[in-house]
Amino acid sequence: MKLKVAQIGNSRGVRLPAASLRRYRIGDAVLMEERSEGILLRPLGPVVQKLSWEETARAMATGHEDWSDLDAALSDGLDDLPWQATPSDRVAEKPARSRAKAAPGKRR
Repeated sequence: MKLKVAQIGNSRGVRLPAASLRRYRIGDAVLMEERSEGILLRPLGPVVQKLSWEETARAMATGHEDWSDLDAALSDGLDDLPWQATPSDRVAEKPARSRAKAAPGKRR
């Protein structure tokens, strides 16, 4: 999203859209980080650390999820159906055979 930089007293600033402020729960202040690729603005408060793939797999393994419904879904026969559509299976309409006439003075 492109934002306009405006003069604010002796400084310059940008106005952030209200929807973005709500989405990221930004109140009266933000934390600004200068990075090599640019400036990052983020809400105040602790940064939520993301799990690595290994940590995610470990957390999922200890979750003891119930996968019994998966067996019913896998046995629905969908894998036995052909995946290549035949011309008779197509639902779309056939293209019109007539061509629209060009406006006067214009060539095709």
